[in-house]
Amino acid sequence: MQTTVAGCVRLQGIGLHSGRECRLNICPAEAGRGIIFRLVGDAVGIAEIPARHEFIASTAYRTELASTEGVHLSTVEHLMAALAVLGIDNAVVEVDGPEVPAMDGSALPFAEAILETGIRPVGGRRHAIRVLRQVGVDRDGSSVRLFPARDFRLACAIEFSSPAIGRQECIVESLGLPAVWDLLPARTFVELESVEKLRKMDLARGGSLENAVVVSGNKVLNENGLRFTDEFVLHKALDVVGDLYLAGAPILAHCVAERPGHGITSQLLSALFSTPGAWTWEEMPLTQPRDGAITVRQMESRPEMV
Repeated sequence: MQTTVAGCVRLQGIGLHSGRECRLNICPAEAGRGIIFRLVGDAVGIAEIPARHEFIASTAYRTELASTEGVHLSTVEHLMAALAVLGIDNAVVEVDGPEVPAMDGSALPFAEAILETGIRPVGGRRHAIRVLRQVGVDRDGSSVRLFPARDFRLACAIEFSSPAIGRQECIVESLGLPAVWDLLPARTFVELESVEKLRKMDLARGGSLENAVVVSGNKVLNENGLRFTDEFVLHKALDVVGDLYLAGAPILAHCVAERPGHGITSQLLSALFSTPGAWTWEEMPLTQPRDGAITVRQMESRPEMV
């Protein structure tokens, strides 16, 4: 059965790249609507962007969508990851700025706010995208592949020259409860040497130690350090989950991601849907929305969580 939020979820914060204060409302939507971003404001009036890969406009250090009228919305990936993990099929996400607020740099604040409000069924059969044939993309030392499998599974690896990051690997066995405490609290990160470059690109204008992990050499500059020893690769896995949910439905496949980024994950979705016989729709078993109160308690129980 399809789901939506039980009531409007309201959040507010600074955009990681724009540096602008942004308000966001996640509102209920009927079955079959999907996830829709609705941009509101004096400059744009009202513009809607379906949360689908066809509307991706840029993947430079974030995933940015654009409406058919040319209205842009940046950094949707962390919210999309929270919606994917919580199994939210339908919602209208109203944003009054150019970017989804960064919050603490992870997907956890979105998930907590949704669970406090609740998740409810809206009727209608829930469908997933079943991968039937291997599909992959290789680019500049990175690769992302989808293999046929019974359920979703993600193996992710990253490698950075910074000693504080190095090479890390993780496996996400499903988008059930383990993903709630493993993925959602993992924060975005940046090497200090890259900050000036990003700002010259008019990015990271709202970045700070409050919404990103910053590393320099072998040091983590945040006062409380990392939430998990493998927080860097977990955040990259979170990005993959969020970007894959722009398929428009859950994907049933084994995903292997080596040094992934937003661009190559977007290309993977394009390759999947343009490859004849690579996928099919499949009806998912009937399930009830998970109990928000139990999920929040379990979310806080991972031993390494600060």
